[in-house]
Amino acid sequence: MAAIRVLVVDDEADFTALFAKRFTKRGMEVATASSGAEGLAHLAGNEVDVVVLDVMMPVMDGIETLKELKKRHPDVEVIMLTGHGSVDSGLKGLSLGAFDYVMKPFQIEDMLERIGKACDRARINRQRRPGG
Repeated sequence: MAAIRVLVVDDEADFTALFAKRFTKRGMEVATASSGAEGLAHLAGNEVDVVVLDVMMPVMDGIETLKELKKRHPDVEVIMLTGHGSVDSGLKGLSLGAFDYVMKPFQIEDMLERIGKACDRARINRQRRPGG
């Protein structure tokens, strides 16, 4: 089976670097972006299965990014990352098409399982698409 391709969009550089290191060790292809706009630009030229998207980012927050991402890339599944104060944003993300939301800090095994399920759905969606 092909490696799961994950894009992590978060304005905290230390977090994205740590995420990339830990999940690459577990056999995933991980790319990072530090803003919603950077994440959308990456998606324009690269196929991704799952986007892990922080809700709280400056300029273009996770909800705005999610709306635009789903318009442009409806087959990509999104897991929203929320802090304690932004659970409502996680729920709003689900109503806008996110696959799931996860509270920071999260357990790696839990996130691995959620990414795996999101990837399965993304690949099924892609197969159902005409020419997929």
